[in-house]
Amino acid sequence: MNSKKATLIGLTAIFLWSLIVALIKEVSHYFGPIGGAALIYSLASIFLLISFGWTNLKDFPSKYLIGGSILFVSYEICLSLSIGYSTNSKQAIEIGMVNYLWPTVTILFSIIFNKQKANFLIIPGVCLSIIGICLVLGGDEGFSFKDMMSNIKDNPFSYGLALLGVFLWAAYCTLTARAANGKNGITLFFIMVSIVLWIKWILSGDVSPYFELDSIIYLVLAAFAMGIGYGAWNVGIMHGNVTLLATASYFIPVFSALVSALVLSTHLTVGFWKGALIVCLGSLLCWIATKPKS
Repeated sequence: MNSKKATLIGLTAIFLWSLIVALIKEVSHYFGPIGGAALIYSLASIFLLISFGWTNLKDFPSKYLIGGSILFVSYEICLSLSIGYSTNSKQAIEIGMVNYLWPTVTILFSIIFNKQKANFLIIPGVCLSIIGICLVLGGDEGFSFKDMMSNIKDNPFSYGLALLGVFLWAAYCTLTARAANGKNGITLFFIMVSIVLWIKWILSGDVSPYFELDSIIYLVLAAFAMGIGYGAWNVGIMHGNVTLLATASYFIPVFSALVSALVLSTHLTVGFWKGALIVCLGSLLCWIATKPKS
């Protein structure tokens, strides 16, 4: 596969990931937070099996297979349920934005655990990421600590899950870099996520799935965006322009907020957009801080 085609496929993944927050929220409306997430990951697993096949478990390093599966499954459950249990569309978009702290935290984990070298830009990068999230959560008129805490208290479960997910995904990325040995367990991990969610759905007494044309369309789109997005990204980073893809990926928060606002018909304030852009800038600075000098 030539580099330009692989890069285009990788950029497609960024677009697909930008749809995830809005689609998870819509699916949870029809099928419930747990049932909706279980259906998404089950169908996404099928898409992954068809598109990328199955890898023999014996080929996986044991550390990656065990540790990676626990971290990946835990993160995906945190992500899907934090959005699914959001009380309204605006809150779902805010929770999605909290999730996009993961690039900054991943780089910090790489510095701490993988001995990744970084320059002084890491400090303003981390600070800007935190400031950006505070602006996103801080109220309609800009940052307000009182409004931010009031916002979080309105649904501490979802915001807490989103923040926990940030650290779980950063830990997964850090472990993968050290222990995966080039192997990709995405298909297996998606199947495991769906199994755990179905067990949770049976035990929780969540609402029964309600199938109609709109709900099926949203379900298929969500599963496609989730599963094929991961697969397309892997193609891009293995065969495409990694620098271009990495730079573009740091603007997913803005793309996601824009798409979510359109799909969920939600008005977002100027303060929110300022915060989203600052989160992107902070993540980008953190990435630049780890790049070696030419």
